[in-house]
Amino acid sequence: MKSLKIIKIGGKVIDDEQKLDHFLKEFASIKEPKVLIHGGGSIASNMSERLGIKPNMIDGRRITDAETLEVITMVYGGLVNKKIVAKLQSLGINAVGLTGADLNIIPAKKRNPEPVDFGWVGEVETVNTSWLSQFLDSGVVPVLAPLTHDQQGQMLNTNADTIASAVATALGGEFETELLFCFEQSGVMNNGKLITEMNLLLYRYLKDGGVITDGMIPKLDLGFSALIKGVQVSIRSFEDVAKLESGTKLVR
Repeated sequence: MKSLKIIKIGGKVIDDEQKLDHFLKEFASIKEPKVLIHGGGSIASNMSERLGIKPNMIDGRRITDAETLEVITMVYGGLVNKKIVAKLQSLGINAVGLTGADLNIIPAKKRNPEPVDFGWVGEVETVNTSWLSQFLDSGVVPVLAPLTHDQQGQMLNTNADTIASAVATALGGEFETELLFCFEQSGVMNNGKLITEMNLLLYRYLKDGGVITDGMIPKLDLGFSALIKGVQVSIRSFEDVAKLESGTKLVR
């Protein structure tokens, strides 16, 4: 079975042109078939403010009202996605930029408004892998923006980590999939020290102790969910994306 890397790059790297260029050069050096899923960074918030639309957040998470969804669709599916595709083309990587609506790749449903209504936010229902497989078999690199659709004409803002985990799991039947969550840190840290391997027991212990908090919790929840379904999972620095072993490896 062919190996496949599903790589998610975090938003703060998207915000920094130098870091993004460095990451994409490393990404381009990976020889195996690969899929890139990107976040949106703060570009959507900056664009909203330029357009006079005030970002609305609850506990650090964006409320996606109708106006905000229009901005997110433009920025994530257009500006950010196509900038990444153009940069990859310049590095000799034949890439195609997609949202979950394109080719019906990722149908989703609107998140339950209880207990908090986050607006037009999608929960992934399934991943239709046939087109992704055809691209990969043709040597094309899919670049997925964090957008899905409800199959009724409605776009939905969707967490990029969730998309990455769902895509890695769905393609696991055709490839030996490895899921890499890449961001600014070296991996999962404990008092400034890198944890090179983490199992579920250690994760729960560190989470209960307040060592692992905030955005790392959903990332690890999704990572362990994928691991249980047969996906290899690592959390590492964007600078180390092409290395065989780096960061924090999730183990059973």
